[in-house]
Amino acid sequence: MNKVLGNRKLVISVFVVLIALASAVALGPVFYSLFMGKGVKTEPIDTSRLKAASTDLNGDWKVVKGDPRNHSSVGFTFDEVLPAERTRTSGSTTAVTGQASIDGGVLESGSITVDMTQLGTDKKVRDQNMKSKLFITEKYPESSFNITQPADLSAVPDDGSVAKVKLTGDLQIKDAKRPVTQDFDVVRDGDLILLGGTIPVNRLDYDIQTPDMIAAKIAENGEVNIRIALAKQ
Repeated sequence: MNKVLGNRKLVISVFVVLIALASAVALGPVFYSLFMGKGVKTEPIDTSRLKAASTDLNGDWKVVKGDPRNHSSVGFTFDEVLPAERTRTSGSTTAVTGQASIDGGVLESGSITVDMTQLGTDKKVRDQNMKSKLFITEKYPESSFNITQPADLSAVPDDGSVAKVKLTGDLQIKDAKRPVTQDFDVVRDGDLILLGGTIPVNRLDYDIQTPDMIAAKIAENGEVNIRIALAKQ
């Protein structure tokens, strides 16, 4: 009798495992559609219709919405990893504020603040997970980049051409702040200054932990994507 009962338990256990495996296979595409996808990326500066500068470089500037081709936007890009696939995905927001002060062709100060509660991808479920588990936006609603060293902008052309400028500052995400030095594209476009570029980041440096979800894990290395338009105050 004990042997019969033991065999029954074994059969039931195997049956349960098979059901679990079948469910995982069946639900895999569902979880994939919920969490995977290219997302919404902050793209580099669109240089197709830039205009010559129409205002002096020096003065106080503030982040503005910009035009549809080069609207102000900040976001992130990371790889999402499944056992058999690796997909790059992005999130971004246009909820960006900031300022810059330029004197004698030198960027003396500048800052960008991002409303993390407004980050979005192309999946509502992923947006929820991103805000509640990755960035914990209820506790850390803002991220920022603050210039810590002056930067020479005098070589930025006034004909609408793009120049490379090295910027040094502190990048803060959640409650972690790290020094950053990175080349950015800078261009004078009519009465605007456009700045764009990417900052490589390791999410662990900012205590961004992989959410506990079935569909995908998040790669450690990614980037912060920046494109902002500034107008004279």
